[in-house]
Amino acid sequence: MINVASPSVLMPTIKIAILDLYNGHKNQGMRCLQQIVMEWGKAHHMVVDYEVFNVRQLLEVPDLSFDVYISTGGPGSPTASSSKEWDKKYIQWLDSVENWNKHHNNIPKYVFFICHSFQIACRHYKIAKVCKRVSTSFGIFLVHTSQSGKDEIIFKSLSMPSFYVVDNRNYQIIQPNADIIKKMGAHILAIEKERPHVPYPQAIMAIRFNKYFVGTQFHPEADAMGMHNYLDSNKIRIKVIQEHGEKKWKNMLLLLKDKNTISFTQKHIIPNFLTEAYKHIMIRRTSVKNRIT
Repeated sequence: MINVASPSVLMPTIKIAILDLYNGHKNQGMRCLQQIVMEWGKAHHMVVDYEVFNVRQLLEVPDLSFDVYISTGGPGSPTASSSKEWDKKYIQWLDSVENWNKHHNNIPKYVFFICHSFQIACRHYKIAKVCKRVSTSFGIFLVHTSQSGKDEIIFKSLSMPSFYVVDNRNYQIIQPNADIIKKMGAHILAIEKERPHVPYPQAIMAIRFNKYFVGTQFHPEADAMGMHNYLDSNKIRIKVIQEHGEKKWKNMLLLLKDKNTISFTQKHIIPNFLTEAYKHIMIRRTSVKNRIT
């Protein structure tokens, strides 16, 4: 467990669990998430205790002592893993948090799902179809907000009705189940960019599952510098140009230089989620304390 600031009776504290689903694969996501958490804590003058759990390699899942949970992206199929032990433990953890919130909504737990985790959550709740894409979606794209997304707190201060995101996936969420969405009280927040030249549906890119659970298909943690270094590495540069063309590779580098694209998205979505979660957590903590005293 890591303290962002030295504990003090004058400083509020938040406990955050990061569920690592990368299965040991080299990635930028973990660095970005830990950086966001630390910078957010410093900006809000609070103690942030965060702990990383290696879900797929070590079968680690957090207990219910944390205030906030952030679950990462990762490689592989989000459907083929359903019979694996790590996936079963992950679903048990997810159910335990949901059950806590049903019976202890005076002090709720907040969860943010990213990419692979988002796909598993959609599979678990049967909220839409989870399937393989015809080709990999990789790059920097605009996503379009829905009517619900325009009022969504995690998108606060982002450009509407569209904003830029980092996308990297072989799977997609399509064909939403309207009955389940309505029953859950869920809301689709964003959809994939329009592709009029191809006969495929626009994938769902963000969902608020309930008051405390929200997720994105894209990577809101991605930072411009890390993405630039990744794209500019010799191996990735050759791969991207071979698969997508030099024009797209150059265009991605140009977009990364624009502070109103990926940098802006990174500075808002997860920090907005953390701020909103902490605000409600503190209100409820104060309420519970007042009732006790």
